Amino acid sequence: MVMIASTNSPRVVLSNISWQTFETILAEMGANRAVRLAYDQGMLEIMTPLMPHEHNNRLLEHLVFVLAEVLNLNLKSIGSTTCKRHDLLRGVEPDSAFYIQNEPMMRQKQNLDLTQDPPPDLVIEVDYTSASVDRFPIYLALGVPEVWRYDEPVMQIYRLCEGVYVPSDVSPSFANLPLATEVPHFLEQSLNVGEISMIRLFRVWVSQQIVNSNT
Repeated sequence: MVMIASTNSPRVVLSNISWQTFETILAEMGANRAVRLAYDQGMLEIMTPLMPHEHNNRLLEHLVFVLAEVLNLNLKSIGSTTCKRHDLLRGVEPDSAFYIQNEPMMRQKQNLDLTQDPPPDLVIEVDYTSASVDRFPIYLALGVPEVWRYDEPVMQIYRLCEGVYVPSDVSPSFANLPLATEVPHFLEQSLNVGEISMIRLFRVWVSQQIVNSNT
């Protein structure tokens, strides 16, 4: 087993890790922990989120709830629940994940089994340091249809199309609103007006977008 630790990054990477060892680490760490794991065919990354990372992740979660509320959508938030499949030798704990289109199917579920259940409809990744394990091949293998990646101050939306992730300015989950260009402005605005005021402004903006699209 080889361990690679970066002195300027809150990440540890372990190579040649078996799936059984990955499962053992998950079980021993338990659910109530600060670190997040990503596993890709023997490579394991253990990451401790920093405060700026968690701050923007929580804000993005709030904006997703606003979008669902204004657009009259149900969703099921599963946070950083481990998304894994033994047959693919891949597993990942996203910063945030949601069921939207498949919410009715997942509403009563208390455990996630991706050999039977669909993958989350949307996952969010917030980057402040370069990941050693690329999460996109994991999400692609799991079949996640939409990924938001926020690397301050840039947000990019990726949608799954014919087996590859295609960059997009709009979100297919949320009425094709131009979120990639607008969300970063609102996150920046929160530093000036505060989080609650920013969320109110975002709700107004989403409502206006819906009205304009119907006229």
